[in-house]
Amino acid sequence: MYKNKRQVGMGKKILLSAAILSLVILVCLIIFSNNGLLDLVALEKKRSSLTEKNKILADQNLSLYREINRLKNDSEYIESLVRKELRLIGEGEFVFKSDQERWNE
Repeated sequence: MYKNKRQVGMGKKILLSAAILSLVILVCLIIFSNNGLLDLVALEKKRSSLTEKNKILADQNLSLYREINRLKNDSEYIESLVRKELRLIGEGEFVFKSDQERWNE
């Protein structure tokens, strides 16, 4: 009926060991399990990467929208593009070529 001090001390050690083991297992599950801490870190990195890509695409989209708007409404812009890309000259303009340009043709 009565336990001696040695048995009580041994029971406390076993209980403490079981509590520590349970805590270690719980921490391992939190870190390494599916949807655990490691998955959370990986998802945060992926989210950050996708957010950056989204920002880049939004900037490109805005730039293209502005380009389309200028092509629809700005005749001076269209003329400058035609002159630049097709190397055309306007009425009354002259083209001067250097010797280097003549050799390259």
